[in-house]
Amino acid sequence: MRTIIGDIIKNEDKEIELCGWVHARRDHGKLVFIDLRDRSGFVQVVFGPEVANASELRLEYVVKIQGVVKKRPASMVNDKIPTGAYEIGATGLEILNRVEEIPLPVDTDGYDINEETRLKYRYFDLRRERMKNNLIARHNIVRLIRNFLSERDFIEVETPNLSKSTPEGARDYLVPSRVQKGTFYALPQSPQQYKQLLMVGGLEKYFQIARCFRDEDTRGDRQPEFTQLDLEMSFVEQRDVMALNEELLIEIVTTLYPEKKIQEIPFPRITYKEAMEKYGTDRPDVRNDKEDKNLLAFCWVIDFPFFEKTDEGRWTFTHNPFSAPKSEFMADLMEEKNVQDILTTQYDVAMNGLEIAGGSIRNHQPEALKSVFHIMGYQDEEIIGKFGHMLKALGSGAPPHGGIAWGLDRFVSLLQNEPNIREVIAFPKTGDGRDLMMAAPSEVDKKQLDELGIEIKKQK
Repeated sequence: MRTIIGDIIKNEDKEIELCGWVHARRDHGKLVFIDLRDRSGFVQVVFGPEVANASELRLEYVVKIQGVVKKRPASMVNDKIPTGAYEIGATGLEILNRVEEIPLPVDTDGYDINEETRLKYRYFDLRRERMKNNLIARHNIVRLIRNFLSERDFIEVETPNLSKSTPEGARDYLVPSRVQKGTFYALPQSPQQYKQLLMVGGLEKYFQIARCFRDEDTRGDRQPEFTQLDLEMSFVEQRDVMALNEELLIEIVTTLYPEKKIQEIPFPRITYKEAMEKYGTDRPDVRNDKEDKNLLAFCWVIDFPFFEKTDEGRWTFTHNPFSAPKSEFMADLMEEKNVQDILTTQYDVAMNGLEIAGGSIRNHQPEALKSVFHIMGYQDEEIIGKFGHMLKALGSGAPPHGGIAWGLDRFVSLLQNEPNIREVIAFPKTGDGRDLMMAAPSEVDKKQLDELGIEIKKQK
C-alpha cells in the first residue's frame, strides 16, 4: 500500500512503497540519487547497483518505489523540508510513465517563465510548489467559509448557469438553444437575481461559491469566468451584513494567515465622497506602511451615488439596479426626481487598495425597482419583458433582504502575495479570454451550427 512522502517520518526503519515524480536526479556511477516528489513533499531516494533500471530515470518520470526509511547522518540533514532528516534506501523501482519533453522547469517559482508558455502547459506548471500551495490555500479558505456560514445557519444552494439575458452591466455570454431555435440562454454575470428569489422563497440565509461569466473587453487582471462567494440574508439591515462579513474576513486572516496583521479592527467606514476627496478612488489603500506585505488594511466604503450618467447622457446604476436607496432617498426614487442626489445602501470592502467585495440592501418592493428602470430610460413594456419575473416575485411577499459578493480569486491572490488572479486559478485564460491549453475558443462543425440554426457571417 502506498505511503505518502509526508508520512515517512512515522515509518523509520520500515519498508514502504512511494509513488510520485522525479524532481531531481544525480548519477554518481554505482549510486543514483533522486529527489522524489508527491503532493505532500519531497524525499531523497538512493538506488544501489541492485536496482538496475534506476539509470533510466529522468526528470518528471512517474515512478513507484519500494524502499526502507533511513535516518540521515546529522551532517546531511536538510532542514529546509519536513522530511529532510530521512532518506529512502530503494529496493525496487517501477517506471509508471515517461516524459517525452519538458516544456518548462517546475523546480522554480516560475515568475520568469513566459506566461503564455505556462498557460499552454498548465498541467506542468501546476507541479511547481508555489502553484500547489496556492490551490491548497484557496481550498482552505473556501472550507473555512463553508464551515463559518454553515455554523450560522446559512444554506448552500447552487443556482443555474443557463439563465436569461438581462442588462446587468457587462456583456453576457450567450448560449444558443437547439430545441427552441433562435433563442438564447445567458451565462450568469452573477447569481444576483436567483439569490434574491431564494429570499422570496423563504430560505432566509443563502450562500454559494459561485461561478460567474462576463464577456468583457481585455481589462488587466480580469477573467471571463471567475468565482464569487455569494451570500444573501433576509430581515437584515446594512450593519448586519457588514458585521457578518467583517467577522468572516477577520476569521480567515487570523486562522489561516497568522503571520499577517490587520491594521484596524473594526474596519474603518469611509463614505464614497470622503474616499474620492481624500484618496481619489472608491477603493482606497489606507495602509500606514505600504511596504509591509503582511499588513492588511481593510475599510468599508459606503454612501455611494445610486446613479451616474452614461456617455450618451442617460442615467445608469453605479453598482446594480436591484439595490435599495438609503431610506431618506426612497421618496425621491419613487417620484423619480433629484436623481443625482440619491444615495444607495451599497457597501464595498477594500483591502490594500483593491475592492474585494461589494453588496447592498435590495429593493424588495416591485414599484421601487420599477422606478429604477424608469430613471434609466426603460419603458414599462421593456421592463416587464426583461424583469417581469423579478417584479412579480417581489410582489409575492418578498422580505427585506440584502447581501454581498466577494471576488474570491482576487482575495486569495492578495493573501498569497501573488501579482494577479491567474496565479490562484487552476486553469485560467489569457487577458483576451483564450485557453491556450485547450485551444479555445475554437471553430465548430457546420453540422453543429445547422442544428442550432446559426450561420457564421465572415467579416469583410
